[in-house]
Amino acid sequence: MLTLSQTNPETPSALAGNQQIQPLDNEHKAEVLSFLAARPLHTFIETSWIHDNGLVSPFNRGTFYGYRGAEGRLEGVALIGHITLFETQADAALAAFAQLTQDCASTHAVLSEKDKISRFMSHYRNGSAPPRLVCRELLMEKRTMENLNTVPSLRTARLEELGLVVPVHAQTAFEESGVNPLDVDPSGFRERCARRIKQGRVWVAIEGGRLKFKADIVSDTPHVIYLEGVYVSSEHRGNGYGARCITQLTNHLLENTKSVCMLANEKNSAAQACYRKAGYQFREYYDTLYLQPQHPPPDQELAV
Repeated sequence: MLTLSQTNPETPSALAGNQQIQPLDNEHKAEVLSFLAARPLHTFIETSWIHDNGLVSPFNRGTFYGYRGAEGRLEGVALIGHITLFETQADAALAAFAQLTQDCASTHAVLSEKDKISRFMSHYRNGSAPPRLVCRELLMEKRTMENLNTVPSLRTARLEELGLVVPVHAQTAFEESGVNPLDVDPSGFRERCARRIKQGRVWVAIEGGRLKFKADIVSDTPHVIYLEGVYVSSEHRGNGYGARCITQLTNHLLENTKSVCMLANEKNSAAQACYRKAGYQFREYYDTLYLQPQHPPPDQELAV
């Protein structure tokens, strides 16, 4: 579950003596976005956060690093922090980013394609505790609109509805990661949910004062929009309501992007069935690794 924070995480310096690794700042923005644009379906989160926040921002909850080859060209870009993400063209870059992640006290999770995660962990495991949880996920995507019976109540959430959104969002985070953000950082979690609502990135269907459906836009680019935190109320599960909401929302989003995608836990067959009914197709496997905590200072934020 990917969320935003307003705190500065503790992130490592570039590897001592390695001139190929450097922290990136906003002067590198055009170069980094060009590098990430080579594989937009796999780099949508980094790309969107750079557009939203820049390369240097507490909202990224970490530090962007670049790895350069012998000729000075980028061969890897990574966000090392609470959520660690990376895109690499060379195994040396992957190894360097794995070492930086080991040195980062605030790292909570690592997300990437299954094969890249396997190679990442071959470098990371040396002297490190194994992940506390590994989630295999299906990347599912949709590129075309379709006709449907609309759900009239589906719309963007309003700030006064924060009290309905927060507990549901926290529950989905707990079910995925085993950590309830309302237990470890209730005020910060509410602030992050409120920020996303203010950005117009939380979609809800509320009927009779009850939340029936919710989905969050985590990243938004002209190539890919990524949804997460999908919730369907218990009375509407299995009857097609969730698929109708997802289809309607996807139709709207496809007016401004080429693709909409979501991750579905491999063990969550109900979610997969819902997404497939909404027209989503499997693309490839991803892994999310939830790492062992490294005993940060008492004020270090651990919320997902």
